[in-house]
Amino acid sequence: RRVPAVCIPAIHLHMTAATMQVSQKDFEKAQEQLKLLKKDPGNETKLKLYALFKQATEGPCNSPKPGMLDFVKKAKWDAWNSLGNLTQDNARQKYTELVSSLVSAESAGQKKDASPEESRHGGYETILVTTKNNITKIMFNRPDRKNAINHKMYREIIKALQEAGKDDSTIAVITGNGDYYSSGNDLNNFTDVQPGEMEKMAKDGAVLLKEFVGHFIDFPKPLIAVVNGPAIGICVTVLGLCDIVYASDRATFHSPFSQLGQSPEGCSSYLFPKIMGLAKANEILLFNKKLTAAEACAQGLVTEVFPDRTFQKEVWARLEAYASLPRNSLAVSKQLLRSMEKEKLHEVNSKECEVLKERWLSDECVNAIVSFFQKKSKL
Repeated sequence: RRVPAVCIPAIHLHMTAATMQVSQKDFEKAQEQLKLLKKDPGNETKLKLYALFKQATEGPCNSPKPGMLDFVKKAKWDAWNSLGNLTQDNARQKYTELVSSLVSAESAGQKKDASPEESRHGGYETILVTTKNNITKIMFNRPDRKNAINHKMYREIIKALQEAGKDDSTIAVITGNGDYYSSGNDLNNFTDVQPGEMEKMAKDGAVLLKEFVGHFIDFPKPLIAVVNGPAIGICVTVLGLCDIVYASDRATFHSPFSQLGQSPEGCSSYLFPKIMGLAKANEILLFNKKLTAAEACAQGLVTEVFPDRTFQKEVWARLEAYASLPRNSLAVSKQLLRSMEKEKLHEVNSKECEVLKERWLSDECVNAIVSFFQKKSKL
């Protein structure tokens, strides 16, 4: 029986030669790309690359086996020898493919790290405001002053809340930079006042505080406090106006109003008794009781406490999941929940600021602040 002849078209031979030329070109290009990698691919991958390169350029392993104690050379020899009779063309191809996969992985990693980019909002000196993964983060940024809130910081937080309420983020987060969440009111707000300007200071301070707290009351999206360390005064009282409060187990909560001759603010005179009951609220607001994170959680002021070593990782993973929820649904639901109390909260805020203005002008308050600074200077 006659066997039909097998015809190999000339064009096939031409394409095979062209493919080999391209393969050599790609091989050389891969060597250049390998030099540009920023991340170390690891010893195992580097041994594969070494072996494939040697096989592609010299063929099967032809060097004597190194001694057992020459670990590096032996590892390289073993890797090359393991390729056996792999052809040089195939070795070139595998080398090129491996480099290409490393380049692609690094490029994808860089893209993942950079997308979505964390955009930093300009125009702030006392806080850092950034947006990433649908979260606008407002970070108190006076770590050298334990994030104490001076007049400028009050105004910048107000501005940040205004912007965050209107931007495309799903949720907003407030936290502190450094060891403290915030040590509350910067008492230099009081000491920098000239004797004849006390009434103006009290009046302007009450207006600023009322506006500050008002922005917490009216904030249209879920607002989450991430309490990374000790919290004192105003930054404790407005926690009642946040929708969720997560705390590190090293955080503490202290509102020493009577100790400084002052009175509650941040709607705490209304919200704290509702949150934790009148007796517990009295201990905090009247008698300056400092709460641990666990106590604050047990009394309902804090939503959940996390170990400090895993605090940031656990909390931000959870917040990113929240921020992936439908934005408008969250905003509408938040406003519905707040609408029942909004008028009452503004009424309470006005009353608290009115009382505080009187307290700031009282001898009792002035003497308490002077006494505080005298004790501080003796430490």
